[in-house]
Amino acid sequence: MLLKKEGFPEEDELVMCTITKVQFHSVFAQLDEYDKSGMIHISEVSPGRIRNIRDFVKEGKKVVCKVLRVNPEKGHIDLSLRRVGETQRRNKVDELKQEQKAEKILEFVAKDLNVPLKKLFEDVTNSISKKYSSLNEFFQAVVADNDLIKDAGLDAKAAKKLEEAIKTRIKEVTVKIEGKLKLTSFAPDGVDIIKEALKKAEEAAKGNIMIKYLGAGSYNMVINAKDYKEAEKLLKEATENAIEHIRKKEGKGEFVRLEA
Repeated sequence: MLLKKEGFPEEDELVMCTITKVQFHSVFAQLDEYDKSGMIHISEVSPGRIRNIRDFVKEGKKVVCKVLRVNPEKGHIDLSLRRVGETQRRNKVDELKQEQKAEKILEFVAKDLNVPLKKLFEDVTNSISKKYSSLNEFFQAVVADNDLIKDAGLDAKAAKKLEEAIKTRIKEVTVKIEGKLKLTSFAPDGVDIIKEALKKAEEAAKGNIMIKYLGAGSYNMVINAKDYKEAEKLLKEATENAIEHIRKKEGKGEFVRLEA
């Protein structure tokens, strides 16, 4: 059982899906983390020409997709399978494994308190859903700050049991992702412009970034964050801010994500 997120996913979000129907030119999938379904056009299944779509997908298969477009009014969600890198896929799978681990902790607490798991699950998730995207994210926050256990909305006894279980079974972790940023400026003050662009990246990453010069206008950028979702967001904002700044100064910028 996974915490079902309310509403629709955001564009560019990575989502775990279960293939439900395969047609000649399209694939339909259920989004495991949302009570929603989406469509993958054949052109978004795999790069290059596809002779038989079933060589790549079949009903019941679990896949990680990228959200391309969302139309809440029509309830349409367009997905892509081919735009998900192998590292991104592994990171998403790892996130879901951590969420399942968090749910096992909740199951243990429910048995200890002699309360139905479903009720405890709903009580906690209803309390945290507006502030945290998952049980695991909430549990990681509790590991870092004991006082946040109050966000679960439980009575004192249940909150204490949950906090003890979290502290026993979860250790505070950080994740790392990286990529290569190339910046080029032809202006007389090009060096200063590039320095300003890198400063924009650092500000956007809120101190969670390491930038190392590689030579020939290239920089290695490493983001450290508490989970992959936050890391991806910080990396995206950092690189976009740097590239936007240098392009405004008539320079060039490009970013390549490094796959492990």
